[in-house]
Amino acid sequence: MSKKKNDTSKAETSEKEELKDETKKADNATDEKAEKEENPLEKELADTKEQLLRVTAEYANFRKRSEKEKNESFTFATAKAVGEILSVVDNLERALANEQEDYEGLKKGVQMTFDGLMASLEKLGVTVYGEPGEQFDPNFHNAVMHVEDDSLDANVITDVFQKGYKINDKVVRPAMVKTAN
Repeated sequence: MSKKKNDTSKAETSEKEELKDETKKADNATDEKAEKEENPLEKELADTKEQLLRVTAEYANFRKRSEKEKNESFTFATAKAVGEILSVVDNLERALANEQEDYEGLKKGVQMTFDGLMASLEKLGVTVYGEPGEQFDPNFHNAVMHVEDDSLDANVITDVFQKGYKINDKVVRPAMVKTAN
């Protein structure tokens, strides 16, 4: 019987060792699995970090490009406006260089220069407003005087001291006016 006991205890010891080996193998497999899981997470983290750096760089480039385009647009618009007005400057220089004492000729030249300037402003989209008889609008007019006159309607412009200018609906300069009632 003692031999049976020895065999049983050897078998139990052998089983225990096998269980230990299997447990170690399972632990090793779990550790390997955990390492494999960390690697994809680390890879994903690295990818996300790289993507974030690229987006940040792209945004910085976008800002620089937008600023450059804005400056170029402003320069282009200014050049267009100045180009339209240069013909008026040329006409004024010719008028000043003219030494004739012909008042009517000078007046005609100034009128033509003024008409050219107004045509240039019109090409740039500038419109003139503020005429006597128009309805007063505080968004477009600046009332500097007021007169009581029963023969006129309320809030009617009676005199214009300085015409107003606007581009589309944006006021460049409000008209300076005198209103009635």
